[in-house]
Amino acid sequence: MRIIEGKKIAIVGAGKVGANIAYVMSIRHTCNELVLIDIDQKRAEGEVMDIKHGLPFLNQMEIYAGDYSDIKGCDIIVVTAGAKRKPGETRLDLAEKNCRIAKSITESIMKYYDGGIILVVSNPVDVLTYHVSKWTGLPRGTVVGSGTVLDGIRLRTLLSEKFNIDMKNVHAYVFGEHGETQFPAWSFSNISGFSIEDYCAASGIDLTEEEKSEIAEKTKKAGAEVIKRKGATFYGIGIATTELCNSFINNENTIRTVGCVLDGEYGLSDVVVNVPCIVGSKGIEKVLKVPLPPDEMELLHKSAAAVRSVIEVTADI
Repeated sequence: MRIIEGKKIAIVGAGKVGANIAYVMSIRHTCNELVLIDIDQKRAEGEVMDIKHGLPFLNQMEIYAGDYSDIKGCDIIVVTAGAKRKPGETRLDLAEKNCRIAKSITESIMKYYDGGIILVVSNPVDVLTYHVSKWTGLPRGTVVGSGTVLDGIRLRTLLSEKFNIDMKNVHAYVFGEHGETQFPAWSFSNISGFSIEDYCAASGIDLTEEEKSEIAEKTKKAGAEVIKRKGATFYGIGIATTELCNSFINNENTIRTVGCVLDGEYGLSDVVVNVPCIVGSKGIEKVLKVPLPPDEMELLHKSAAAVRSVIEVTADI
């Protein structure tokens, strides 16, 4: 196999999420070498073949189905593998099942790991990010959870529609877990430098507290609404994950709401919730301590408690 010199990424899991991340990366030319690893080797091979057939119209990239030995030399290892929630199955049932899968994957990765960022995308992402961090023993920030990056995009989309403004002008962030206890950090959100309140005054468009609650709920339920209609979500997370990997690969030092094990920030320790972080070539370069108002700080601590409760139940897996 002819390997092109340059950046290398491995994606563990060639299901719909993993395959779509690979597809978006091929379009964005995120790396020069991309390997898909899956327990179903033939599926991984099929996804690779399908993407390869489009490369002549895109960019030169070496993409192939491999195994865990191909982890060597990776700049980023993206973990997407995991079970889907079945009818009648609780969130905790899924967490226990996916923790077992993630532990097996982590052990396989670490047999060949020689550096690079481990980006956890599988759900429950915050719980898995915590456990993978502990199982690997890697320096903080090397294991990164994709966190609420996708939720933030969903929030920005809803606000851009509300205000009829280019979504690139909307800077809005979701804090907490990637799940039921997440919340928009309204105090940390703005539209081209205007606070939300100031933009409402300047534009003559009202955003009531009731509307804020509705937008927060729509943001939280967006994934479920997609699943209700088409059975799975993979385009949005494919784009969000690729954007994160571009930030790592290009050492962009950009701000994303991602997860790592907190160490005193926001009065929280030994838990993963998502807050603004500077991300670059080493993963999470810095956790930013935003001065949240008391009501949002309380929501963040409630979210951390929810994540911690699942971490504790799955601790012995």
